[in-house]
Amino acid sequence: MASPDLSSLQIERGAKSFGPKRRPRWVKWVVIAVVVAAIVGFLAMRAASAPASVDVAAVTSVFPSQAFTVLNATGRVSAWRKAAVSTKATGRLEWLGVQEGSRVKQGEVIARVESLDVAASRDSALANANAARANLEQGEAELRDANANLKRSQELFDKKFIAEAALDTARARADKAKASISSLRAAIGVAEANARQAGVTLEQTLIRAPFDGVVLTKNANVGDIITPFSSAADSKGAVVNMADMDTLEVEADVSEASIGKIKVGMPTEIQLDAYPEARLLGEVSRIVPTVDRTKATLLVKVSFKERDARVLPDMSAKVAFLQRAPTADERKPVTAVRPEAIAKRGDKSVLLVMDEKNVVKEVPAGDARKLGDLMQVSGVKAGDKVVLNAVEKVRDGATVTVAKK
Repeated sequence: MASPDLSSLQIERGAKSFGPKRRPRWVKWVVIAVVVAAIVGFLAMRAASAPASVDVAAVTSVFPSQAFTVLNATGRVSAWRKAAVSTKATGRLEWLGVQEGSRVKQGEVIARVESLDVAASRDSALANANAARANLEQGEAELRDANANLKRSQELFDKKFIAEAALDTARARADKAKASISSLRAAIGVAEANARQAGVTLEQTLIRAPFDGVVLTKNANVGDIITPFSSAADSKGAVVNMADMDTLEVEADVSEASIGKIKVGMPTEIQLDAYPEARLLGEVSRIVPTVDRTKATLLVKVSFKERDARVLPDMSAKVAFLQRAPTADERKPVTAVRPEAIAKRGDKSVLLVMDEKNVVKEVPAGDARKLGDLMQVSGVKAGDKVVLNAVEKVRDGATVTVAKK
């Protein structure tokens, strides 16, 4: 086979090329710009559609009296009439008729100490008194007989039937009987006094309520040894502690710097930590004229002007000292929010309330009024969450997220 003649091959310079045509450089930049614009637009749309991050606060329930409160203080409920009830007699507790919370009347027997020996002593004293009275009756009979004998002897002596010596004997007997009467009467007095003393000692084995009240604590059980001052080992002093619930008051600590704002008779509102929804009217009853140097405070005692069965001794309480007594309407709680929770929609005030799905709803705030550091509003309830400082970026129906602190 003959080899091809390579020298006969030629390249035609003017022939058209059939390969890919080269594009201008500006086309590449246009494509890049379009891609960048698309990415930016996508990110902007996603940012615009993402939930706004907002700060929220809870709607609170407050009382209008906060607007004219002079001073707030904390304290504890105490009864000014209370007692640690014990016995004057030492012995073993054999009966206890009350427990914590029992209501008792003045003079009611609430416990009893063993009294067999005391009762025996009382019975012996009563028997001695009865014996003394019997001796007196016997002595009075002897006196009557001696006086009758003296009278007969005198008559016989006047008739010269007996000697003067016999008359003297009769007279001596009458005088002796008369003298014994005084001694017997004195013996009766002593015996009766001993009987009364034994009765008092027996009475002291009964532990009675000193006033109407409620038993707060039970400090002893049946079988315990009870002593008046609990000085002996393994003995008990007070059997129960009780208080007169009609004498409850709040003892509040007020600083020296603020005591000048407090006056006796000043109206107050008392709020118990156990029942924060209730506000009870009170009044400053007295200011204890002693300074606690460790705390630089004075003790102010506030009496209750209205009773509530839920109030118990040693409950913690807050006391608001007021410029004036609140009206009936001012004693009802209202809802309030921080001022920055109120948004303006034209000439109307609204609240942006967030539900459990973080969706915002515009609620009219009503006639928003300043109440201390808060604003009194309507249309919401305590515990609702409202958006703060988000007027422009949050609208009705928008979904939001809570900003992390």
